[in-house]
Amino acid sequence: MNRPPRSVLPLALGFGAIGVLHFLRPQFFDRIVPPWVPVSPRTATLVSGAAEIAGGLGVLHPATRPAARWGLLALLVAVFPANLYMAQHPEKFGTPPWVALARLPLQPLLAWWVSRAGR
Repeated sequence: MNRPPRSVLPLALGFGAIGVLHFLRPQFFDRIVPPWVPVSPRTATLVSGAAEIAGGLGVLHPATRPAARWGLLALLVAVFPANLYMAQHPEKFGTPPWVALARLPLQPLLAWWVSRAGR
């Protein structure tokens, strides 16, 4: 098997690690789920965590990389409302407003990275 490109390894590790944190420390992720999401916060946390782990593993192998790319891009779109909710209400999360706002432009950059690495 060919080794994955270097740009894929930190991406896989990052998504995998954050996905695992969804299961180890779900309370934080539960709290940032916007109240209008039609599933329970815990369900949203566990589903998104599993998707992050699957996507992180998926980008490692050339055969699954295209599907992982699209899955991770869809995931980034799906979780953006949680980041927006956190930016709108940073006081609920003990996060400085600038930190919550700074996370927002990172989403499109991460999507660009996923798109490039997932080819």
